[in-house]
Amino acid sequence: MSDLLTVKDLWIEGRSDETWNPIINGCSLTLKKGEVLGMIGESGAGKSTIGLACMGYTRDGVRISKGSVVFDGIDLVTASAAVKRNLLGKRIAYVAQSAAASFNPAHKIIDQHTEAPVQHGVSGRGESVEDGVELYRKLRLPNPEEIGFRYPHQVSGGQLQRAMTAMAMSCRPDLIIFDEPTTALDVTTQIEVLASIRQIVEEYDTAAIYITHDLAVVAQMADRIKVLLKGDEVEEADTRTMLSDPQEEYTKSLWAVRAFQRPTKPPVPQGSVPVVSVRNITAAYGTTDVLHEVSFDIHAGRTVAVVGESGSGKSTVARCITGLLPPRMGEIAFDGEVLPANYKKRSKEQLRQAQMIYQMADTALNPRRTIGQIIGRPVQFYMGLTGAKKRERVNDLLNQIELEPSQYFNRLPSELSGGQKQRIGIARALAAEPKFIICDEVTSALDQLVAEGILRLLADLQDTLGLSYMFITHDLATVKSIADEVVVMKDGKVVEQGPKTSMFTPPHHAYTDLLLSSVPEMDPDWLSDLLKERGVDNIGDAAINNM
Repeated sequence: MSDLLTVKDLWIEGRSDETWNPIINGCSLTLKKGEVLGMIGESGAGKSTIGLACMGYTRDGVRISKGSVVFDGIDLVTASAAVKRNLLGKRIAYVAQSAAASFNPAHKIIDQHTEAPVQHGVSGRGESVEDGVELYRKLRLPNPEEIGFRYPHQVSGGQLQRAMTAMAMSCRPDLIIFDEPTTALDVTTQIEVLASIRQIVEEYDTAAIYITHDLAVVAQMADRIKVLLKGDEVEEADTRTMLSDPQEEYTKSLWAVRAFQRPTKPPVPQGSVPVVSVRNITAAYGTTDVLHEVSFDIHAGRTVAVVGESGSGKSTVARCITGLLPPRMGEIAFDGEVLPANYKKRSKEQLRQAQMIYQMADTALNPRRTIGQIIGRPVQFYMGLTGAKKRERVNDLLNQIELEPSQYFNRLPSELSGGQKQRIGIARALAAEPKFIICDEVTSALDQLVAEGILRLLADLQDTLGLSYMFITHDLATVKSIADEVVVMKDGKVVEQGPKTSMFTPPHHAYTDLLLSSVPEMDPDWLSDLLKERGVDNIGDAAINNM
């Protein structure tokens, strides 16, 4: 079988202060129809840049300086804009890392789904709507006849990610670029999306490039794996060979299990006042209760991990604590003092003491402000620093998150990788010098090496400054690394809570058991074996949503 995609000696450069600097240094790859190539490496390795180049596309300030990208006999580097317009969306599709940032919030999902097939003349509006419903059914979306007629904000993250995969398949493309499609998903939802992607790729014999920093995930999805580091190729091999016998030291370091584990802390002294106390809160969106009598405490210098699947209420609890969503019943206390339910009624000092790092870095950072301005705003607002002192403090914060100030101070968020943007969110929260920080999936967009560094940084800051953390996460490895206590949520309720040591020791609540068993392993057969164990003999069979 001839190659569908051939990339030869690809060199890509980025512009900084009128100077062009190398980003990708001579990458080459081939891909046949129906084959999946996994592309891994730490943040900034060039994975997404290569993925976009395979579509003949580069971001602003980036150019292909040398090499070729040949898709089915067409060199996308030299092809005209008209030729590429005819290919993109029709024969080549892209599934982005952040579905929330990729959909137009002003249009219904089905309207965005039908745009490509109608514009490319693949089908008419009515036929593409029917096909969209069928794809939603194949991807195990709930209420497939109805869900497309919702707006993007009216569905969960996992559902929106699958809707984006369906949209990419609307013209039955020959090649799909999957750019971290499960990064922000909880483990149970991730299984649904991975199984759905595998089903679509196998059923339609679609070639795919699967970009990820999650080694266990790429083990389930890829036929071959390519490892990248700072724009250089490290090595490439079939998946089983790469997992069992990596040749390069860098690859071996990626394969190593995350080593960081915080030591167990002594019990909280009897009678100590929690920094944050969530007391029987019930909260609603509109007339529908989404939290039901939720209670837990967070003590000084401690980390409480809140885990659960998408829609369980984790982030809603965070919104209640910060005053963004006043609870209908119950109260939030800080250092024993009950806080006003609405943030607008809280003092500046009360607001300063509790900060939040948001899950979606793409949508949390103002795209029109430089990094220096984004971090500098809370420095000036809360700490009153201006001029040279403000600049010095911003530089200190950039150094803390391991980004060189001279290189990043004047950049815009669009010029950063997903992991770098997430670190900017951490620096912005630290800028207020708070006592308590809500970390909402702060490592979800980071590769394992960088994530470990961030966890170590957060741990060091906690020890140095006495910070308390509420750690919202779907990554149970992160929970094991950093948490002191664990709160498990489902359907807006706390189903289990306690010290980390007891939470990871059987017996568990049935739902906690489900979460623990859904963590991917570095075994290419893990997903298939799990689906069979849960009664899904064929990826396309049964209700994966109800596993």
